[in-house]
Amino acid sequence: MQITETALPGVLLFTPKIFNDARGAFFETYNEREMREAGLPTEWRQDNFSVSIKNVVRGIHYQITQAQGKLARVAYGTVVDVAVDLRRSSPDLGKHVAVELSGENGLMLWIPPGFGHGFAVLSEKAGFSYKVTDYYSPAGERTILWNDPELGIEWPISAEDAIVSSKDQQGVRLKDAEIFP
Repeated sequence: MQITETALPGVLLFTPKIFNDARGAFFETYNEREMREAGLPTEWRQDNFSVSIKNVVRGIHYQITQAQGKLARVAYGTVVDVAVDLRRSSPDLGKHVAVELSGENGLMLWIPPGFGHGFAVLSEKAGFSYKVTDYYSPAGERTILWNDPELGIEWPISAEDAIVSSKDQQGVRLKDAEIFP
């Protein structure tokens, strides 16, 4: 597996070796030894899976308490996955990286604690899978508005076409958000 540092220190892109033949394809979605060598946790608290239709935008989500690291991948379909630095002490506060993840490319994105996370679905349907380092905490959950202009995220979906939950529509702007120290 190839591991690449993104423009945000700590956010890593994992590119698996994909073995294709006439029957289909095979690749590893998790290898404890390689993850440990890359500095990732090897104990996970939950595996989560969502199915979304085209133009769904989820996020920007994070937990201020029980902060979660996430190892995200797409089982089928295609999404643009986004990580946003939400650490007040970071020189990269408010900056983001966006990566296209798909069932075909097998890419995985590591989003460490201290970052917000969101994605937009580009295909007709997408199955999004992610491992997390801590349990879901409704009391600690926070949402930053997905299209906050201060973040400067160039989503591949217009605000008019985006399908956003009522919870995510009520997200706050970064300038008003409770963020990490």
